[in-house]
Amino acid sequence: MSSRAEDERFMAAAIRLSRRNLGLTSTNPSVACLIVKDGVIVGSAVTAPGGRPHAETQALAAAGEAARGATAYVTLEPCSHHGRTPPCSEALIAAGVARVVVAVTDPDERVAGRGLAMLRDAGINVETGILEKAGKEALAAYLNRQTKKRPYVTLKLAVSADGMLGRLGEGQVAITGPVSRGQVHVLRAETDAILVGIGTALADDPELTCRLPGLEARSPVRIVLDPRLELPPASKLAQTARQVPVIAVTEKDGKDDPAFLARQSALEALGVEVLICDPRKLDALLTALATRGISSLLVEGGARTAQSFLDAGLVDRILMFSGGVTIGRDGVASPFVSGRVPPGFALRHAARYGADMLQEYERGD
Repeated sequence: MSSRAEDERFMAAAIRLSRRNLGLTSTNPSVACLIVKDGVIVGSAVTAPGGRPHAETQALAAAGEAARGATAYVTLEPCSHHGRTPPCSEALIAAGVARVVVAVTDPDERVAGRGLAMLRDAGINVETGILEKAGKEALAAYLNRQTKKRPYVTLKLAVSADGMLGRLGEGQVAITGPVSRGQVHVLRAETDAILVGIGTALADDPELTCRLPGLEARSPVRIVLDPRLELPPASKLAQTARQVPVIAVTEKDGKDDPAFLARQSALEALGVEVLICDPRKLDALLTALATRGISSLLVEGGARTAQSFLDAGLVDRILMFSGGVTIGRDGVASPFVSGRVPPGFALRHAARYGADMLQEYERGD
């Protein structure tokens, strides 16, 4: 019989492994599974890019006959329903595992305890809630989409020493250093979609891709809140739309407005998707994104867009990078600064990246 300490050690390893494919598994969560026998990992896997195959079947295949009598550590309850593939609970039973240890129970109504019941009915010893808090953090995007029917929203801000996000009329201003910027690119690689307002798109002409060597293919879907469809066809976003998807969210179609229709046609010719959904109705937009399988959304700017998400109560986590640069009188003020975050948020983590400070705040619920 494994000790609690041993269970936590292997589950911690599984949770670390599960983060490897964050942002790559489509509508499915990034789950990890370790098959352990006599204290040795004999098989391990994470949900494959695209969402299939699942972690359990891959780990069992790697373990082979060694899975019989072993313990399976799984970050999310094994599925119990037939989809494109048979249930993972059935695969664990067929492989002859003796014990299954689970971090988080799946809220999906097709599972929701049924996977655990199948395992127990087959005589398998099942333990749940091992490192549940850490497991929920790793699965936050998936759990949020299942329970709230919208993506998990992270608001990222880079704030100067005098509380500014940038300088009026000057486009992108370097507030933080290279280490912080590298962390932001890692964040992009782990996120399904990234969003900015049209003001930021026009002022900064950002690309919003992941540009870390080796992770370029993990760039998120790029979304622009663009009520009047002002995104220039010559912008970096429009010019790269066929390489990395771009969605322009606008409030109307162009049927009765020839100029609007011309702008729409020009963007669509470059591969930009034009989504008719009033950008001011953020809750409806997030619901629409969730139906597309987008579980995590990174809001990067600017100040007005950040404030609109905060006012709507749709931000789940705030990442505030604080740099030592002073912007001055022409600065664009941040919605808040260190120590004065919106009500309902609590500081969960702080770290230093080079000369910069990162503070991570999370909504209490």
